[in-house]
Amino acid sequence: MLQRDYTTSQLDVLEAEAIHIMREVAAEFERPCLLFSGGKDSIVMLRIAEKAFWPAPIPFPLMHVDTGHNFDEVIEFRDRRSAELGARLIVASVQDSIDQGRVVEDTGRRASRNRLQTTTLLDAIEEHEFDAVFGGARRDEEKARAKERVFSFRDDFGQWDPKNQRPELWNLYNSRIRKGEHIRVFPLSNWTELDVWDYIRREGIEIPSIYFAHTRKVFERDGMLLPDSDVVQRGDDEPLFESVVRYRTVGDMTCTGAVQSSAATVEEIIEEIAATRITERGATRADDRASEAAMEDRKREGYF
Repeated sequence: MLQRDYTTSQLDVLEAEAIHIMREVAAEFERPCLLFSGGKDSIVMLRIAEKAFWPAPIPFPLMHVDTGHNFDEVIEFRDRRSAELGARLIVASVQDSIDQGRVVEDTGRRASRNRLQTTTLLDAIEEHEFDAVFGGARRDEEKARAKERVFSFRDDFGQWDPKNQRPELWNLYNSRIRKGEHIRVFPLSNWTELDVWDYIRREGIEIPSIYFAHTRKVFERDGMLLPDSDVVQRGDDEPLFESVVRYRTVGDMTCTGAVQSSAATVEEIIEEIAATRITERGATRADDRASEAAMEDRKREGYF
């Protein structure tokens, strides 16, 4: 007798939930968009969006808040992947915000444009009148993320108040907003970093090359390996050296560190992550090595 296996895997459940969330947003909101940086979480969200609306095209644009200090490999991947899908890509430029006097760029050795993204993001949301914005945040990143709902309400100033979050019972999401307000939507809320990599392996998803081990000139700062780059200020006490590294996350290179690793395949990355006790953000993001309270303050201002 033919034996049938009706077991649903963890990835199947997570994928089905994310697809349901995306379809709910497409049905309830007028002008959603998906934040797409070319990083692994946004790449997974893009695959979810493909599946959610196939064979129709993705029914909303992609948007990247570009600091101008991103890794070339990631920007090339972002442009190529969005073109392959025929998706509309909106690039909101932090440099434009600086040129317009909307933000003031930091100076000094630890200067970074990462925090300036908030103003650029909120300006782009207002300009394009987006009422829902998909983000790739996961609740295993840092504690402030875990206080958000899947549909995370933002007021007409783009601010988040954890005390003003709406209850989410089962899979019932509150999409009611007034003009000027919007919702940040997190389809990967119940995913972990390991889930993301397991999904990338299962789906055979292409990712930027810097996620894999490669030789790069780096220097050490605060226990992190930062890249040799014209946009990263390095002190005389921070000598360059070559190392075999990879990136667990990608973003503004002024605050995104590499980790020493020989993992050259997705399978080897999964083995490495399964064994590590250091979180992705704690290991690779200088700006996220802050207290829970500090992260909440940033999110209240409209941070991702």
